[in-house]
Amino acid sequence: MKILMGTTNPGKIEGAKRAFEKYFKNVEVEGIKADSEVGDQPVNEQIIEGAKNRVKNVKEYAKKNSIEADFYIASEAGITNSMGTWIDINGAVIEDNTGYQSIGISQGFSIPEKYVDEIIETELGKVMDKIFNGKKLGNGKGGISYLTKDEVNRIDLTMNAFVMAIIPFINEDIWK
Repeated sequence: MKILMGTTNPGKIEGAKRAFEKYFKNVEVEGIKADSEVGDQPVNEQIIEGAKNRVKNVKEYAKKNSIEADFYIASEAGITNSMGTWIDINGAVIEDNTGYQSIGISQGFSIPEKYVDEIIETELGKVMDKIFNGKKLGNGKGGISYLTKDEVNRIDLTMNAFVMAIIPFINEDIWK
């Protein structure tokens, strides 16, 4: 199964691969640099909008380069206050080769109000790097790993969002 993913981030690619491997055999996820067309720190609707844009852009790349895939996917992390408090979530978008699209969301964690403005002005990763003394968390397990004492990491959050987005594809007769 060939999957093109709109990112070159190894953690996000691994999370997506783990999600698809739960339900499909011979999973190959190829990361392609694809623009989200939203800011560096997606807020509210920009989370899913960014993931959808990455899918659109990876599909355009595939078409220009005559690459066929079974699925085109992307994920985008961001913060939202749509539930009355600021939380960080990952949104995932999966589109099959017929154009059917599904969305999934990961579990989220709350963001202290004292960091919200700085996060929106820069991005969560930069704020987390500052809090955790420049550990370059965006290139590894992510700040969530430090916050949960290694119980949950960035790969887990990405995998969880993709598992939720896979639901219609593994339950086509009842959920598609």
